[in-house]
Amino acid sequence: MIEYDESEKRLVLKIVYYGPALSGKTTNLLRLHDLLPKEGRGDLMVLDTKNDRTIFFDLLPLLLVAPSGLKIKLKAFTVPGQVQHDQTRKAVLQRADGIVFVADSRREEARNNLESFSNLERNMALVGLDFDRTPLVLQFNKRDLPGIVPESEIRPVWDPTGIPVALASAKEGWGVLETFRRIAGRMYDALDRRISLRDRHGLGREAFLGRLAAR
Repeated sequence: MIEYDESEKRLVLKIVYYGPALSGKTTNLLRLHDLLPKEGRGDLMVLDTKNDRTIFFDLLPLLLVAPSGLKIKLKAFTVPGQVQHDQTRKAVLQRADGIVFVADSRREEARNNLESFSNLERNMALVGLDFDRTPLVLQFNKRDLPGIVPESEIRPVWDPTGIPVALASAKEGWGVLETFRRIAGRMYDALDRRISLRDRHGLGREAFLGRLAAR
């Protein structure tokens, strides 16, 4: 669903952070804003409810320029985790080029994670996104807390799916940039197949990731 205008040398990409309420989606973007290079990084906008849960979205725009002059703008959004805001989830999810599903690692949140992931699959179908083709990364967040599901139980479930898994504590700041690099890498691969970023625009995979996520 990329916005690509070859004549204007402009490419706009959209990443959506999806997941249950209070799993750490907004915290991921707050940390990203701190970790990503200031050059080309836009302001972070946060819209909250009275109880500090995001109603609509967070938006973190980044800009890089390929050797060909192609201007690539990447926008990162989060969706609200609460069930009552499902229409907003669908609206934000539309035209996503990559998705990060942020799961809560605490064992008692397993059911909420599963319900939210099922909701993601349904909503992707409703807005016309192919689940098997859309770049997706799964982040197990809140690894700093007690009572989490161990990695030895996570890997046997998710590794066979082919969906990359990242472990993180967005609150402490680790795993956030790794997650971002993983989804950016999957998006690059999809883009290169479609518009030849390497051959036509002189932008290799490592250069793409380096310009987005250099510290």
